[in-house]
Amino acid sequence: MDFRLTDDQRALRAGMRGLLAARYPRERLRSLADADADVDAGAPGGPPTPDRGLWQALGEAGFFALRLTEQDGGAGLGLPEAALLFEEAGRALLPGPLVATHLAAGLVPGAAEGACAVTALDRPGAAEHLASAEAVLLLDGPAARALRLRPGGASRALWARPARSVDPTTPLHLVRQLPRPSKGSITTLPADASRLRREAALLTAAQQLGSAFRTIDLAVSHARRRSQFGRPVGAFQAVQHLCAEMLVRAELARTAVYAASLSAEADGPAEIATAKLLADSAAIRNARDCLQVHGGLGFTWEAEVHLHLKRAWLRAGQWQSAAESEELLANTLLHEASHLPEGHHASDATDVLDAENVTA
Repeated sequence: MDFRLTDDQRALRAGMRGLLAARYPRERLRSLADADADVDAGAPGGPPTPDRGLWQALGEAGFFALRLTEQDGGAGLGLPEAALLFEEAGRALLPGPLVATHLAAGLVPGAAEGACAVTALDRPGAAEHLASAEAVLLLDGPAARALRLRPGGASRALWARPARSVDPTTPLHLVRQLPRPSKGSITTLPADASRLRREAALLTAAQQLGSAFRTIDLAVSHARRRSQFGRPVGAFQAVQHLCAEMLVRAELARTAVYAASLSAEADGPAEIATAKLLADSAAIRNARDCLQVHGGLGFTWEAEVHLHLKRAWLRAGQWQSAAESEELLANTLLHEASHLPEGHHASDATDVLDAENVTA
């Protein structure tokens, strides 16, 4: 299978990187994080919300409508191209319910154009950007459902309460119970909820991939600039090994995410589980190693590194956790082993899957 990008895919990725550099520079990311810190310190204001101007710019660029047909106002592209865009979004630590709004395009009015922000839930738990969302995708059953409300109404309708978020740019609400299907304000959508959950896991993995590569850039750049004992710290073998290991993790995750984006359209849950596992691990461990390369500077609020680590922690628990991915892969391998010729059956799950090696 050839994972090399086409010229059109490279141009698509470069266009998105240019758009985000112009509309969401690093200074904007810092201002969002600082605003949340000010709120925690007692300053007036509320939690960070998606920038409506940026949201509409993403809609105009086709970020949300990318996979809709041209007749429906989209570009008619597929999951491989969507994964590239979400990789760039993860690289920039773009905030907001990007995955849910992308999935809602063509299902919830205004989502494709960036006119409304949509969040999503597949079970009771933490919901991101619930207070600013104008619709909620409910993916807890066989068919997707939508709860459409005014901004700020979703948290009241779901009886949600604010929860402290490890990521200062991603406000969370805790939802203890999802509404019943018979509730009048909920619309059943013509979409399979299980398919949307798989796609959400893949696109979240793509965001993790972008963050993993961004922390490589940060680590290498710092290792070249920072001098110790009369030479750049990047000249020391221990630092070189850290950066090399970061690259290996990210490249393995890239291959898994790109492969899953191709197989997901033919229903490949095992491939998506593998991609999510590797991308989560790459994002978290690369951020930790990046912090190590930065030394004491990496622990400061002014450094960008901690924002990548906190976002990676948050995404790792979204849509498909490591435990869920491992269980799916173990069951898949056991099922395949049960069809081996006689005399080649695995005696138990440990003969098929070593979970410690999968997550390492």
